[in-house]
Amino acid sequence: MRRFPDTSFCCALYRSQLNSGDADQYMAQVSGPLHTSSLVLLEFRQSIRLQIRLHGLDKTKGFSQREGEKMLQDIQADLASGLIETVRVDWPDVHQWAENLSNKHTITSGHRLTDILHVATAMHLAVPEFLTFDTNQKLLAQAEGLTVPF
Repeated sequence: MRRFPDTSFCCALYRSQLNSGDADQYMAQVSGPLHTSSLVLLEFRQSIRLQIRLHGLDKTKGFSQREGEKMLQDIQADLASGLIETVRVDWPDVHQWAENLSNKHTITSGHRLTDILHVATAMHLAVPEFLTFDTNQKLLAQAEGLTVPF
């Protein structure tokens, strides 16, 4: 396993946005499945569901139920085909990595828990490349020696 994505990378793959071209180009250049965690998938799906709700309350926010359901179907199809694979992680070990990252970086740089957990998972899995479009998460990953190609 050489790379690990966060939720922002997955969102760029499944919804047209500013970084989608970079995500698509990256995926076209690599071989093998994209490995991810159950946490990334949970956060991705939760984010979509929240955006559908926001759109339902205010049409200027989020995105439509049709668009959200298409994103959910597309990622499920990629999981079923093996384009994306969920890897097993030792969550207590990831939590220890996360505690160390939090202690080392949060007071000085300000990081959200899920961002810390994604970087901690990449470190636990010993992957050299972390795929994110989140600026603060990129800084955390780089501070810990991970390569972020974007």
